[in-house]
Amino acid sequence: MNGAKPFDWRHTPGLSAYTALIFVFFYAPLLILVIYAFNSSRLVTVWSGFSFKWFVAVANNGAIRDAAFNSVIIAIVATIASTAIATAGALALERGRLRFGRGAATALIAMPLVVPEIVVAITTLIFFSGLGMHHGLINLMIAHTVFCIPFALLPIQARLRDMGGTLEEAGRDLYADEWRLFRRVTLPLLLPAISAGAIMAFVVSLDDFLISMMVSSAGSTTLPVYIYGMMRLGVTPEVNAISTILLAVSIVFVAAALLIGRRNKLA
Repeated sequence: MNGAKPFDWRHTPGLSAYTALIFVFFYAPLLILVIYAFNSSRLVTVWSGFSFKWFVAVANNGAIRDAAFNSVIIAIVATIASTAIATAGALALERGRLRFGRGAATALIAMPLVVPEIVVAITTLIFFSGLGMHHGLINLMIAHTVFCIPFALLPIQARLRDMGGTLEEAGRDLYADEWRLFRRVTLPLLLPAISAGAIMAFVVSLDDFLISMMVSSAGSTTLPVYIYGMMRLGVTPEVNAISTILLAVSIVFVAAALLIGRRNKLA
């Protein structure tokens, strides 16, 4: 029939209710965790009043502060290293003279995104053990750097593709050498994507558990691993408070990455 309306999946009966149920399933546990982080009772599931005392207890816990410090140091180093490597890799893939193997190289770099993290963690542990490397924080920094590279690479590579080569060719026509061209043209245009990739790498490193658990040693415990150790004795209000802090930090950084990525698309 010529007058029939084209199919629109958004008007599928029950789609809105089904979508709402999915969101409730995903986010209701997080909401409950945050609410009970402010519970004054020692019993996790019994509400007895609003209080910040568990956040104060977390702040006064030296072991938690040490674990958080390890996580932040590892995340900062991994972010800087992985973003630098990702920027160089994206430039090589998109502006290099590779004629063959470009797709294979991209797939190899992105492999940590598709390989189960437990496999990456076990192979990393075997690799370090085979080399006799037992350096605690240094091992974690290296492992997190490798794991974070694809998270930093993808937005930078996408930005390079969207940019095209017109402005860079114009710079060459004006007799700019490669370093000046990169510093004056390519890098300023890439900064939003580099920032978004760095933020994503930082969040991934900060929240990582499996690799940290496998590779960490005495004195290099990260905050997610420390939380896991606390939960083996049962969920406590301190666990809810720490988890709420990590959730808030992750939301802030992910939102910043999305905003930067949106500006990147509009630029």
